[in-house]
Amino acid sequence: VQLQASGGGSVQLGGSLKLSCAPSGNVLSVNYIGWYRQAPGKQRELLATITLGGQTNVVESVKGRFAIFRDDFKNMIHLQMNGLRVEDTAVYYCNLKSADNEYWGQGTQVTVSS
Repeated sequence: VQLQASGGGSVQLGGSLKLSCAPSGNVLSVNYIGWYRQAPGKQRELLATITLGGQTNVVESVKGRFAIFRDDFKNMIHLQMNGLRVEDTAVYYCNLKSADNEYWGQGTQVTVSS
């Protein structure tokens, strides 16, 4: 299983970015796909998840600014980020959890400048 993350970049304070995650390969029993981020010197933190059934969960710290959704036609999971803040600067990772395994994408850098 491979997860290809893309869409990161540099943006001004208050700007928006849409990250994309393209999973490929065969996985039995996917629990959910999620987005995480890791800022320099900090632990990796969960941001949002989406199940195969489309149920979403966004953590409180970014709720109202970030949204996770999927494009079934293109087989992609997106993280829409609005109202970006300097503290959102981090490497963003997509993650797939199955019944017996966990997979990570390579990460995409998001930099927010004031």
